[in-house]
This record gives sequence, C-alpha cells and structure tokens, in this order.
Amino acid sequence: MIAQPSIVESAQKRVVIVDDDDLFRESLGLNLSEEGYQVIDFDNGEDALTFLLGGQQTDVVLLDWRMPVMDGLGVLRRLREARCDAPVIFLTVLSDQIYEEAALKFGAVDFIEKSRRLSIILQRLKLIIEGPKAVSGPGGQTEQPSTVHHGQLELRVDIKRAFWAGEQVDLTLTEFSIVQYMAARAGHDVTYRQIYDLVRGKDFIAGYGTEGYRANVRAFIKRIRKKFRDVDDNFSEIENYPGFGYRWRPRPEEGQT
Repeated sequence: MIAQPSIVESAQKRVVIVDDDDLFRESLGLNLSEEGYQVIDFDNGEDALTFLLGGQQTDVVLLDWRMPVMDGLGVLRRLREARCDAPVIFLTVLSDQIYEEAALKFGAVDFIEKSRRLSIILQRLKLIIEGPKAVSGPGGQTEQPSTVHHGQLELRVDIKRAFWAGEQVDLTLTEFSIVQYMAARAGHDVTYRQIYDLVRGKDFIAGYGTEGYRANVRAFIKRIRKKFRDVDDNFSEIENYPGFGYRWRPRPEEGQT
C-alpha cells in the first residue's frame, strides 16, 4: 500500500521531497512549509513515482540519492523516460563530481549537498520557480527569450541547459544562472558581489568577513571554466578583472566596451 503523503495546505507552490531519512525529510518539510510552500513528502522512490506519474503536478522535486530498493538516480531516470519534466534537485551527502555529472546528464537541474544551509536551498527553489532574472535590453525594456545565442554559446533558458559548439555543458542551475547573467552582459565587467547576489540573494552576508564572498565566487567560476574546457580545451570566454570580478568575452564584431 502506498503511504499517504503529508501535505501542508496553506502553500501556493508545491515541493515534493523524496528521502528515506525521516528526521531530515520532516525537518526540511517543516522549514519549507514555514516559507510558504506546499510540501508533499515520501520516504521511498517507488511511492514518489506512483504519485508523480499518476498525473499529480509539482513545481520542484527534492530527491535524495541513496535510498533502499530504488535510488534517486533510478527515480530520475524513470521520470524522464515517462516524459515527466518536473524540475529535480538532488539533495545528498554525496559530494564527488561523478555523482553530480550523472545527475545532470539524466536531467536534474541542480545538485546540492545536504550540509548546505536552508537559505541556499531556498534560493535554488526561487531560481527554479521564478526563473532567471530578466535581462534589461537596450532602452531599458525587459527581455526573457527562451533561447540565447552568443557566439558558440547557446542557452536554453526554458530547460536551463547550456551548449557550447553544439555540445551540452553539464551546468548546475546556479552555474547556468551565472553564465546567463555574464553572457547577457558580454564585454562588460561583472563584480564579485553581483555574481554572489545572483546565487545567494541580494545583500546575503557571506562568511569570513565582509569580503568572504569573493572566494565563493572564484570557486563557482573555476568550476564553470572546467566544465566548458571539458567540452573545448580552448575555451577562454570568461576573462578576469583582477580585484573586481569577471567578464564574458564579447564576440569579435562587438569589440571591447
């Protein structure tokens, strides 16, 4: 018999949590409910699949990797085979890049270690549900295209996927947002703080003092560069502006600004 999910009725956006750790699942569910989400939780992948493939809608699925009988990757594969495109974020104790790469290849939008603070999880949920921040175009108008092209870069904003020279680059949701933000401002300098605010929320207080966010941003950029270079050894679109931030290289016809 399928266990009945616990549901908090007051929320507007629906989040499904799938995790066999009762304490973690219940604690996260309560925190998300307090933030205004409708939370439905399952302690195993089979029941979650029955729910999700039975016509029920959700805005985000938070999925554990290690579970008995069917692990999180098995759940994700079944969802995608059934053409269920609900956004999936892995929340796991597994930190090796091999797990992140497998999750992204099978269609997850993000991969977060369980040790991260609730504020980070909330920011990722907000990015998924509200979408990337709109970009101001010439004249101040707001543009939100479904596909963005910049040289060899293609960004599928609707499915949060990046491609370089036609080959997919396995970016997390946060990394995708950074690339989208910088590419939209190609040729213009982007500060450490602008990038940090994008992924953590405006005026988020970083650790290690008032400048602590810089190390965090450098780590993001290092990972993004590596993922593009795994596709193209000659990738060099992200330029340093020492002491200030970074810029996405403009296309040759655009020139430097």
